[in-house]
This record gives sequence, C-alpha cells and structure tokens, in this order.
Amino acid sequence: MNLNPKVLIITKLDQGLPAITPAFGAALAEACAVCLNDQGHMQGVQLQVQGDLTDVFKIYWQEVTDQMLRCWNDHEYTTEQAAYGIALLIIKELTEYTVVERSRRGTGFDYWLGKKAENNQLPFQNAVRLEVSGIRQGDDSKIKTRANKN
Repeated sequence: MNLNPKVLIITKLDQGLPAITPAFGAALAEACAVCLNDQGHMQGVQLQVQGDLTDVFKIYWQEVTDQMLRCWNDHEYTTEQAAYGIALLIIKELTEYTVVERSRRGTGFDYWLGKKAENNQLPFQNAVRLEVSGIRQGDDSKIKTRANKN
C-alpha cells in the first residue's frame, strides 16, 4: 500500500463540477455513502486505483441516516450513482480532465470529459468519453470481467 495516500472527500461533490450541479453532486455523495456503509467500510478506507493510472486514496463520506437508506433502497441504481460520483472525483484528482456534459441514453457511454484548463466554449474539442460501471462487491476476476465487457 502507498504510505502517503491521497484523500478523497466524497461530500465535495456537493460543490458541483462543470456538468454536475451542487444538488446532483450532493445526491451522488449520498449514494456513495450508502454503498460504502452497506459494505461495512470505515471512514478512511483505502481505495486502490489500478490501470493506466495508479494511486491510493483514503475515502471519507457523510454519516448515513435511516432516511438516506430508505431513499437509496434500489441497490442497482444506488451503486450506479455512487460509481459516477467516485469516478468523477478520481478523474478530477488524477487527470487534466473533468466532466463537461452528460451523454444521452443509448450512446454507449455516460459522460463527456474535457480538459480542466480549457474554457469549454467548444465542449467536445479534445474531449473523451467516460463509461462507468459500478459493482458493490467483487474480486479482481469480477472487476476484470466488467472492464472487458463491450
């Protein structure tokens, strides 16, 4: 493990991103909290990023309430929203990209990413597509299967 992991504060999603409103960001943060809580993770759990980029993050999130559990009772939907939130924060932390627009259903990907340093007046110049797939529980084999899907 990395001796100096970066810190990922999930509630920062409520500050919004270029294509994520503060309200939607707060909802994504709630979904993250519910999923992390559901899996019995403790504050500061380490998340390893592996692939073209590698790093380690200590993750912190808000306390989960009974109301949040009732709101986020659809496990599949909640997992999907939590995966978006974590992916978008990690991309912001590790790359020169940020989310600039949500794609439309049926396009085969979830979000458009653009370079943070650009003013995004032409949002799809130098843009990349992001497809997010989230699972609540799995081993390396299950993750590799999901990553190779498509």
